[in-house]
Amino acid sequence: MPKTIIDHLADLQARVGQELAVSDWLEITQQRIDQFAEATGDHQWIHVDAARAAQESPFGGTIAHGYLTLSLLAKFAQESIAIGNVRMGVNYGLNRVRFTAPVRAGKSIRARFKLAAYDEIAGGAQLTWNASVEIEGSEKPACIAEMISRWYA
Repeated sequence: MPKTIIDHLADLQARVGQELAVSDWLEITQQRIDQFAEATGDHQWIHVDAARAAQESPFGGTIAHGYLTLSLLAKFAQESIAIGNVRMGVNYGLNRVRFTAPVRAGKSIRARFKLAAYDEIAGGAQLTWNASVEIEGSEKPACIAEMISRWYA
C-alpha cells in the first residue's frame, strides 16, 4: 500500500474521523513467534510447540502471541503514515485493546488506522487512533485497539 503522507501535523485536525492508512501485509512466521517468545519469556506451548499445538490446540497449530500482534502496530503505523514537520513521535498508551481472533503461524496480517481524535498539547499534538489488525482471508480482525501517540513539531 502507498504510504500516507501528511505535510504538517496540524493538517490532521481536518482528518479526524477518517481512515488514513492501511499497511502492507506481513506474514507471521513461526520464526517471528519464536523470537517474540524468546524476547518476552512467554514460551506457552500454543505459541512455540508446533507438534503439540497441531494435536491439542483448538486452533489446529501454533498461534502468535496477542502481544506480538499488538506490538506490530508500531511497525505498521511507521511504515504506512508519515507526518511532516515533526521531530519525534512517541507511544503514549492504549485505552482499549481486544484480541478478537487468533493469528495462526503462516497467516498474514495488516493494520488499518482511523484517526479518532486530535488534541493540541504543548509543542505538538496527541493523536488517538482506532487501529484494527486484519487477518488475510478472515472476516474477524485479530486485534482492535485504541492507540494514543504524541507528536512534537
